[in-house]
Amino acid sequence: MKINHAIIALLLSLSLLPAYASTGVRVGAEFTDSYIPLLKGKKVALFSNHTGMVGDKHTLDLLIDNGINVTAIFSPEHGFRGTADAGEHVGSSVDPVTGIPIASLYDGKRRGPAKSVMDNLDVIVVDIQDVGLRYYTYYCSMIDLVNSAIEHGKSVVVLDRPNPNGMTVDGPVLDMKYQSGVGRLPIPVVHGMTLGELATMANGEGWLRNGQKVPLTVIRCGGYTHATRYRLPIAPSPNLRNMHAIYLYPSTCYFEATPVSLGRGTDFPFEVYGHPDMKGYEFSFIPRSVPGAKNPPQLDRKCYGRDLRPISDEEAIAQGINLEYLIDAYRNLGMGDAFFRSFFELLIGNGDIRKMIEEGKSAVEIKQTWVDDVARFKTQRKPYLLYPEN
Repeated sequence: MKINHAIIALLLSLSLLPAYASTGVRVGAEFTDSYIPLLKGKKVALFSNHTGMVGDKHTLDLLIDNGINVTAIFSPEHGFRGTADAGEHVGSSVDPVTGIPIASLYDGKRRGPAKSVMDNLDVIVVDIQDVGLRYYTYYCSMIDLVNSAIEHGKSVVVLDRPNPNGMTVDGPVLDMKYQSGVGRLPIPVVHGMTLGELATMANGEGWLRNGQKVPLTVIRCGGYTHATRYRLPIAPSPNLRNMHAIYLYPSTCYFEATPVSLGRGTDFPFEVYGHPDMKGYEFSFIPRSVPGAKNPPQLDRKCYGRDLRPISDEEAIAQGINLEYLIDAYRNLGMGDAFFRSFFELLIGNGDIRKMIEEGKSAVEIKQTWVDDVARFKTQRKPYLLYPEN
């Protein structure tokens, strides 16, 4: 009743090297003595995917090996194995090795699981690797699960994992009129918090269903601070393939709301941008249909633009959100407001940024508009931080 053999095959294709540059960091799932006793004799549902690993063993295996009755697996965007395209609806299924039913939280039908699933569990265990961006959907699925737990009288245990962007806080706080599948909480785009901290803050700030609280336990990481440069051992989704892409993600994801390619369908997604009609650039690439990007923007068309791979990790981290790339493409293409789709406001979480770009404001001027938001959020989050800031 193991899943290791299937998981390991997948990890070989998704592995990020070097694996653990953060010596001494231990993920919450390693501390079995802290959470297995809480789960004994209970029906447990696990929210996880291919990132839920402790060394070469999946958390599902750890639970089963310790005699825990796992009645369901909840899977996020990209599915339990982490291979589905971004935004692709993933149906529910059954894990072929354990026979445990997998309830998809990304099937396009509802926020949170069905009542029939919730009726067959006592505790939801969360163990999944997030990347610390407000529009990354794993935390959104966690919040939906927590709200379902409140509705059905269940408890939640978060096996915490470090935030690879945990050293940074940047971007406008979500205007909740833009709440969506890529934004659930009134937090900055780069919030700098772990899932355990976010769940704790949502509980404490009354952000959950009807302002209610969920019985919540967070199993903390060991050896982690918000200054830790934590390198993920496994790619969290098909198009975030390396740490450089993860550090650029706060600056390049907005191209998802434009006709510009950010490299989906190439070997370097989120590390480039380009369009067939962009002028003045020698660098080019051609998006192809590949696993994890079956129908990428500008499929099979030669795109001209900028290669961001020469930017160092340190520079990518230091810039936080850098809208220079988006502004460059907007001005180069000369499409006016047709450059943007409404999805842009959902990603940036603010209704004024598009207008500022169209008015000719610089990236520096736009960043200044959310400096006060960031300062207030840093103060607001302090009571909920579970790890030192430095």
